[in-house]
Amino acid sequence: MSDRRTAILEAAATVIARRGVRGLRVEELAEEAGVSKALIYYHFEDRTGLLRRTLAFVNNRVERYTAEQAAAGQPAAETPAGPLRRLEQALLLELQDLPHVRENSTAWGELRASAVFDPELRGELALASVIWVREVADQLGEARPTAPESALTASAERLTALLEGLSARWLSGILPLTDARTRMREAIGVEVAHLAGLD
Repeated sequence: MSDRRTAILEAAATVIARRGVRGLRVEELAEEAGVSKALIYYHFEDRTGLLRRTLAFVNNRVERYTAEQAAAGQPAAETPAGPLRRLEQALLLELQDLPHVRENSTAWGELRASAVFDPELRGELALASVIWVREVADQLGEARPTAPESALTASAERLTALLEGLSARWLSGILPLTDARTRMREAIGVEVAHLAGLD
């Protein structure tokens, strides 16, 4: 991806996080990215194309920063010992008071909300969600390898939906971050106990 295209997508995530999808104006985006309006239309054709690519960019950025933090964030002695610890770590990386996590989570929430009214975004959002649920289900399967596939997927759906809700409450100031992280840990425990009962 070209540097200018990346700059536009980074700026789009910033503007969407700050103003919402409906508040996204090409003039402000061009100023934020340091490019011309014409260049934005050259790379993305129209608003829908820009939103779809921004959704994919936000999703890829999550994968990048969670992978980087998982790989580099802990000394060898603190590396998660088992699959449950790795799952907890992966989910809790989305509940961090860091500027890029706040921006990404806010932009994701705005794009998700916009998909309610924009059928063209729904397909992209559904695909990203299916991939995320599958990743969580796979991690749960490592911890509970004899659990039925349908149960693993259902648990992953509940955990990812809860994480999105906890993130929204934390970002809007309704729930303290420490409480959000505690609720997430508790939910993981509940889901793993449920899956253990199905073994």
